[in-house]
Amino acid sequence: MGDDWGQPDFCPKSSQEQTIHVGQDLLDMDLGAVTKHSASHAKPNGLILQYGTAGFRTKAEHLDHVMFRMGLLAVLRSKQTKSTIGVMVTASHNPEEDNGVKLVDPLGEMLAPSWEEHATCLANAEEQDMQRVLIDISKKEAVNLQQDAFIVIGRDTRSSSEKLSQSVIDGVTVLGGQFHDYGLLTTPQLHYMVYCRNTSGRYGKATTEGYYQKLSKAFLELTKQASCSGDEYRSLKVDCANGIGALKLREMEHYFSQGLSVQLFNDGTKGKLNHLCGADFVKSHQKPPQGMEMKSNERCCSFDGDADRIVYYYHDAHGRFHLVDGDKIATLISSFLKELLLEIGESLNFGVVQTAYANGSSTRYLEEVMKVPVYCTKTGVKHLHHKAQEFDIGVYFEANGHGTALFSTTVEMKIKQLAEELEDKKRKAAKMLESIIDLFNQAAGDAISDMLVIEAILALKGLTVQQWDALYTDLPNRQLKVKVADRRVISTTDAERQAVTPPGLQEAINDLVKKYKLSRAFVRPSGTEDVVRIYAEADSQESADSLAHEVSLAVFQLAGGIGERPQPGF
Repeated sequence: MGDDWGQPDFCPKSSQEQTIHVGQDLLDMDLGAVTKHSASHAKPNGLILQYGTAGFRTKAEHLDHVMFRMGLLAVLRSKQTKSTIGVMVTASHNPEEDNGVKLVDPLGEMLAPSWEEHATCLANAEEQDMQRVLIDISKKEAVNLQQDAFIVIGRDTRSSSEKLSQSVIDGVTVLGGQFHDYGLLTTPQLHYMVYCRNTSGRYGKATTEGYYQKLSKAFLELTKQASCSGDEYRSLKVDCANGIGALKLREMEHYFSQGLSVQLFNDGTKGKLNHLCGADFVKSHQKPPQGMEMKSNERCCSFDGDADRIVYYYHDAHGRFHLVDGDKIATLISSFLKELLLEIGESLNFGVVQTAYANGSSTRYLEEVMKVPVYCTKTGVKHLHHKAQEFDIGVYFEANGHGTALFSTTVEMKIKQLAEELEDKKRKAAKMLESIIDLFNQAAGDAISDMLVIEAILALKGLTVQQWDALYTDLPNRQLKVKVADRRVISTTDAERQAVTPPGLQEAINDLVKKYKLSRAFVRPSGTEDVVRIYAEADSQESADSLAHEVSLAVFQLAGGIGERPQPGF
């Protein structure tokens, strides 16, 4: 899958022949036209950007040249993979004045790492080097420039997005690529469209209508099995972060309204995108979004700005706020899938994938109570998604609420077969599994899809949000950051849970951890700035705070901290 998908068996006879072959093709790439168009999408002097997990993100006014160039790159990637490639214009949970862009690979996945490097290189090239960089990429990746290219484009609701997606289209057309502009879409919807188009519709119909119908049909199939007909489970308050999620949920709600009624807040009619609302705000501030009235024990959830993350929360009878994050979502989903598999008597290769930030209680509950194997990867969705693909059924969620479940093609076929062959309770379980497979967006974490999965499971199990929250109690934790002169002095191993350098740091952390009960701590360099991120958890908030502080002092001393020494107190 991924990078090698659909590539021709390209086996050059000799490097000289390869150069001639590519060189001839390059005459067909109208470099003159590229240079001419590129001049009207000029790169600001001295601007250097890095393509990361989230693609490129910065202030919207600095992105015009990047968009044009990502249009060019998408065409080359499409020719190389002989597949449709997606380009999404969004900056997700960033402030409204920012924007960004990311490319979507053939099976709805994130861009392959080697092409992330090409993206960075092309975005930062000076005007006079553009032709050379395009030629280099084409040679290095043996792109057949005779091949047709097809690009699909989506964008979020930011005021800058429409103009920027037009710049992408300029880049696509100057290299002779065909395109379809979907206009306003959530990020996961664009991932879904790319996946559908590259599986000749096997995964679904590549339209918003097709998306709404596939998910809603699966949701209604599932919820009609629910025994509780009471209204208490059937309505949900949704904070849409004043983003694209509101528009798409509005369009979709009548498809599933007989199974769930949603009440939308921060729907973009008056508030600012991601301002004091959205999944990121709720998770980091541990409080409800502005503009949402919450009665006690009501189920509420928040999407982020491009609707690929979701968190749940509620107020208890004493008015205390409770967050139900990605770890608890993963636990609810995995437990449910495990129960269905036990019911139909199938022992499949099933795994849950977390990062080091997952709360220790969630890992313990999954492994010890649910007997589900848990794996840890480096931080970043692409690492989780990649690991989850190794299983028959892989569930992954980051604590921030980004995640999904992946099912291998073999498993999908097997479940379909069992749903036909089995009888009574076993057949019912297989049918439910068949519906839930259709309800997940397997191309990417998707707030709308995940919301419907969660609502279906709560209804089927007759659980309230409080009962779900009570599956386990999170260990108190604390996250801090320490400014350092150069973040590269810190290197890690074991999915970022152990520091390799600087010497002595891991030993110091080990000694500190021994002082506290149920404790652990780790440090990792930030991917974007010269800071070291610290995570600590322990049996009490006081202990977690104290451990985090002591670890931050060790980092400051051993890893070249700058500025004021970390102070206790939060």
